[in-house]
This record gives sequence, structure tokens and C-alpha cells, in this order.
Amino acid sequence: MSAATTREHIIEAADTLFYQQGFEYTSFSHIAQSVKISRGNFYYHFKTKDQILESVIELRLKRTGVLLDEWERDFSNPVDRIRKFINILIINKTKIRRYGCPVGSLCTELVKLNHPSQKTASALFTLFRDWLAKQFVLAGRKADANNLALHLLARTQGVATLVQSIADDGFVSSEVEQMYAWLADHIPADKTATNPDPSNRQSGP
Repeated sequence: MSAATTREHIIEAADTLFYQQGFEYTSFSHIAQSVKISRGNFYYHFKTKDQILESVIELRLKRTGVLLDEWERDFSNPVDRIRKFINILIINKTKIRRYGCPVGSLCTELVKLNHPSQKTASALFTLFRDWLAKQFVLAGRKADANNLALHLLARTQGVATLVQSIADDGFVSSEVEQMYAWLADHIPADKTATNPDPSNRQSGP
């Protein structure tokens, strides 16, 4: 295994473990065991856990950017793209119910820890907010595009948080349908979705 490949595997493993166990409770040993490398080989690539965290955030930003570009390419109507964003809650329902939102859970933990990387991690939310605002502008809501984007982000984060406590499999589906309805109510008639059932491919950062 090349040095570059080993480094990539370390970041991938850390990304998963930070999501499932939390940043604070994931140790070098956990990551090394997951990648099946020695501690010495591990330290060759990363000297501190904070360095790994920065690489994980960079990876998530890159993946999110690729995902958003894919939605731009696959859906010509901005409302369809927004619906695709909402649909993340359905596609990743099982993971979200167990571990929460990967973006929200990491940002919340770093804030609690007063970690210096909290601002860097929040760039993930900024990326989604700016992209959603762009779609609302294209959908005819230029004046309040940013407010609508923040509202939708807040609602999806609320659902992701509550689903961990509410033992109701229909909760997420019901909330998603209500968000679809909210979206339709806030978009001019000539900008409505052309594809009411966006692809259910695995999505998310």
C-alpha cells in the first residue's frame, strides 16, 4: 500500500469513526485498528488528532461540493434540486436515526469542546446554505433566498436531532412530505418541480 493510499484510508476511517463515536471519543488506536496499521506507520502520516480532523473536514467539504455539483448537473429545475436536498433525510434515515446528522453532530461537538476547528467545520453548513440560497434565487425568491435557505437547514437539522429520540419510523417521511409542501407554497407556480420523485441514490457528506 502506497503512502498516499494509507493516508487516504486513515482519513476515511477517521471520518467514519468521528461520525459514529464522536471526535472526542475516537483515539489514534481506534483509527489505527480500523485501518490495520501500526502506530508508527500512523504517526508517519499524522502527528495529532487535530491534523486528522482538519483532513476529515476537508474530505467532507470536497464530497459535499461534488454532490451539489452532481445535483446541478442531473436536475435542471432548482426546485427539484432543493427537493433532492430534503430527500437526504429519507436516504440516510437509518444512519441519522442512530448517529444524527454527520455535519450537525460534528459541529455541535466541536462547539462544546471549544475546539479551534469549529469554524472550519461550520463551513459545511455554509456550503449548503449558499447552495440552497442560490436555488431559491433561481426559483424566483431572490429577495428572501437566504432566509428560506436557513429555515430549511434549521428544519432538516431539527428532524435529524428529533429522530434519534422519537421511535417512529413514519416521523421522517411525514416531515419530508411537509417540507415538500412548504417548498411548493413558497415557489412561484411557473418554477414548481418537474420531477416530483427525485432519485433515491445514497446521498450526503
